[in-house]
Amino acid sequence: MRRRQIMSMLAGLALAAGSLLGAGTAAAADDPPAEFGSDWHDPVTAVPPVGRPGTKSCQVTLAEAQFRDFTPYKGSYTPPKGCGDRWSKVVLRLEGSVKGRQYDRLGYLTVGGVEILRTSTPQPSPDGIAWSVEKDVTRYSDTLRGAQPVEMLIGNVVNETYTGIFDVTVTLTFYAAGRAATSAAMPDKVLALDGTSLTTPRNSERIVAEVYATGSGGGCEEYWYLTVPDAAPYSCKAADGPYREVQIKVDGQLAGIAAPFPTVWTGGWSNPFLWYVIPGPRAFDIKPVQYDLTPFAARLNDGRPHRVEVSVVGVPAGQTGWSTPTNVLVWQDEGREVVTGALTRHEESAPVNSTTYTPGSEHRLDTRGGHRLTVTGHLDTSHGRVATTVHRALAGASVHRWTEGENQDALKGTWRDDETVTSGRQITATHRTYTMDGVTTLGAGDRLRTVLTLGDEADTVVTRGGKRLTWSRLFDAYAGDATYTANVPRDQRHAVGTTAERYRLYGSGGCYDRALRTVQGVVTEDRRRC
Repeated sequence: MRRRQIMSMLAGLALAAGSLLGAGTAAAADDPPAEFGSDWHDPVTAVPPVGRPGTKSCQVTLAEAQFRDFTPYKGSYTPPKGCGDRWSKVVLRLEGSVKGRQYDRLGYLTVGGVEILRTSTPQPSPDGIAWSVEKDVTRYSDTLRGAQPVEMLIGNVVNETYTGIFDVTVTLTFYAAGRAATSAAMPDKVLALDGTSLTTPRNSERIVAEVYATGSGGGCEEYWYLTVPDAAPYSCKAADGPYREVQIKVDGQLAGIAAPFPTVWTGGWSNPFLWYVIPGPRAFDIKPVQYDLTPFAARLNDGRPHRVEVSVVGVPAGQTGWSTPTNVLVWQDEGREVVTGALTRHEESAPVNSTTYTPGSEHRLDTRGGHRLTVTGHLDTSHGRVATTVHRALAGASVHRWTEGENQDALKGTWRDDETVTSGRQITATHRTYTMDGVTTLGAGDRLRTVLTLGDEADTVVTRGGKRLTWSRLFDAYAGDATYTANVPRDQRHAVGTTAERYRLYGSGGCYDRALRTVQGVVTEDRRRC
């Protein structure tokens, strides 16, 4: 993913990583070096590992490849023997290594055409690094029960300058179902959207689409939150400004809306020293946007193919830059061959996308956007009529400031995505908030400094008949401050940087709280509170 050589931001934002992490340390390294050298700690995140049951396990190697160009790895998958075909958990693990010099790159992995992982890569040290990614892929069990073709690609360019080759192994570990198996909560079918055509089983009683929406390349869509209207003097243009919204339509009718997460890759904000050890939230495990399409199930259950289209609002006409691979998860009614019903309500607010450009010695762009959608449908199932209502409300606001030449540049933004799904007597309410507050300067002696905080928050509550069944609260916070000399050979950059992450997840399922801190690529704190 090539980025602008200098995407500079205004200095002066005070950042105290200690306030992010809290006082005290559980582990401390030796005194960090005065500057980054030719090696640093392997990438690490505060994200919790995937929980594993205590049942019998079987492991399958899904892919082994070295990526040096844009040739995909193609292989085959055979289900494991000895762990049955109904699993309590399936865990994907990617292990990679790379050395030398390389950009951050995007990657995907599909099994039977179903995308089960979308990821990006760390940037290597000259001496080499290793990293790993874990993901719960139990929901793809339907795909994994049969032999399937496998395809994986981390598109890469290797030449005399960019020497890093990504050496990757991916495994799946299957845990046999025990007495407390969760397979009943898993979808019965997993369908990969074939272009824009979708045919679902006629007895579908719940349908969820997941879209791995990723902005990268295609001009400035990697930095969509920084784009400005044509009238403003800035290097990243988009006629409608920086508001983005991922939409899904069924037969031309709007069926779902979502706010994309403002992912920052490991070369983001023109400062790789921010990300050498701690990546930004979601950078290694890109979460799909999910849409509950159950109100449209009666229409989709007619046995005919239907047109399902995913698009990103705000992308300049004719410009690429977003990929939107889509899976459709289906739960079936075992007591009916055909489930009928109707879409009974479809209400959409007028979309809001307002930008105000204020010229001056410091240019300023204020952006506000939002949208609301409510859809209701009912299904006549073997266990009675069930009505499902999905309400989703999006709201985004950002302030972008920059000076002539973009040597000083700053952005502060908040994006909210609130969703309530009511199905029968059960209500699932999810409130998501994404934040970014960053500032960079290119100062005297070409010293480039970036100070940045990122936040990924989600609160979820499930109730039935007014009683709370489950709840969770997630807060993943990143903070970084890094400086180096730009436009010089690597060994003359004299880079320094402090980064930190704290990941907190607690609720009815327990508590997890981990904090990390690094200085010049050395991990100086790794503290767990739960």
